Amino acid sequence: MARTAVQVAAGLTLVLLLAVIVRLPWAGDLGMHAATLQRLRHDLADPGNPLVDADTQSPYYSPWTVLLGGLARLPGLSGLSVFVVLRLAALAGLALLVTGVWRYVRALTARGTARGTGAAAAHGAGPRAGFALALLSLLFLWGTTPFLWSGFPGLHSLALTVSYPSTLALGLAFHLWAWLTAALRRRAGWGTWAGLGTLWAVILLCHQFTGVVATLGALATVLSARPARLPRAVWPRLGAGLLLGVLVLWAWPYYDFFALTGAGARLESVHRELYRDLPARFGLVLLGVAALAVRWRRDRWDPLALFFALGALVFAAGWLTGHHAWGRALPAVLIPAQLAAALETFGAARRTLRAGWAVVLAGALAVGAWAQAGAVGYVVPRDALPRVAEARYREPWTGYHWMTPWVEYGDVVMAETEPARRIPAYGPYTVAPGYPDFFLPDEKRRAAATERYFAPSTPQRVRRGIERTYGVRWVVDTTGTLHDTGLRAVTRGPEGQTLYAVR
Repeated sequence: MARTAVQVAAGLTLVLLLAVIVRLPWAGDLGMHAATLQRLRHDLADPGNPLVDADTQSPYYSPWTVLLGGLARLPGLSGLSVFVVLRLAALAGLALLVTGVWRYVRALTARGTARGTGAAAAHGAGPRAGFALALLSLLFLWGTTPFLWSGFPGLHSLALTVSYPSTLALGLAFHLWAWLTAALRRRAGWGTWAGLGTLWAVILLCHQFTGVVATLGALATVLSARPARLPRAVWPRLGAGLLLGVLVLWAWPYYDFFALTGAGARLESVHRELYRDLPARFGLVLLGVAALAVRWRRDRWDPLALFFALGALVFAAGWLTGHHAWGRALPAVLIPAQLAAALETFGAARRTLRAGWAVVLAGALAVGAWAQAGAVGYVVPRDALPRVAEARYREPWTGYHWMTPWVEYGDVVMAETEPARRIPAYGPYTVAPGYPDFFLPDEKRRAAATERYFAPSTPQRVRRGIERTYGVRWVVDTTGTLHDTGLRAVTRGPEGQTLYAVR
């Protein structure tokens, strides 16, 4: 595989992601993150619930979103749309992810050179080619069916989640692993370990699931340094860093991090999806598993092999015990395998083996890239895509800017689940949250009230009572079946939606 071709392919892929950021296609949790910035920009100290008019905590108030919310309040920036702020967040997250992969790959290849295991640098491949191939593997070495979920850095998934805190957290995780590798190698001082502990806590606060992946990777890094051979001075410093990280988690004022340990049972049904269609979604990663086996045979303390083993253990435990939320540790299985496939292309001892790995990996990356070709539709017209790629394209959601001339910040809108995932992005609240909310005590009651409100058989007097209870001023009907003399039609939006004012 020509080094120049690899670098050009990686560069073009990054250009595609930059173009996607300009478009910022809306799907998934984008509305939640936009709503979070709306609340922080309105009240940085006490933003309240991001989706409903309630004074509760929220795990979405992370150090990253608080920083963005503070920036959005500065003179000269306060007039920017939250979607512009999210584009800036996407640029920062992508930059941290790319530089983090660069640093971690350099740390891995330096380790391989030091141990004489035939790493990339030992064969003159150069850090740029190794990094570029690692980046392509992270983006394309997945399966024949795109898997779209935050914290999973496949190209199509990243195109929809690049502005999420999960992307920034994953980038910070790569930096954590690289920094920790260097700290163990050079016997770093107390300040370095304090910084590592703080960074670990920030990752957990920004995206808890990616924080678990970061923790598993850090544990693998420490184990790969052979704890029995580490100097005694390392352990008190490492312990101090961990303690500082725990203190940061405990002291974070916007939500109780440790209370989230009780939220797993409410997330099991959502995460059961992670255990389905594994061959179609992740089959190409088997090439990386083979590469990990080769690396482990050369070095039983290989950090990527240990990282993979820890991730596989947690993922399998989630399946065996029914704790499907543990499946969010799956990137700890995928990432080390993807990196191993890339590094083994340059790291095999024989030239013929390196050539063989290169040919096989090139074919796997081509298949993976074709599977995710639908992401190109976010930067070119859909009708310009080939039919096969068009079939993989996911149409972005439409926004609710059409209602903003009437609905003001802080107004309460009665809406069902799908609209409720987008409406708060513009400043209003909804009666029931569009996403599960562990810290909202009356979540079930709000959801039941919303369902009853839109039921055709519900008497108008019951609807008036619900409106008074939650301070509803507006109603969004998506079905066209809501007939109520207590409502006045104000405007119509796309897909047959109607905005009603409460009389």
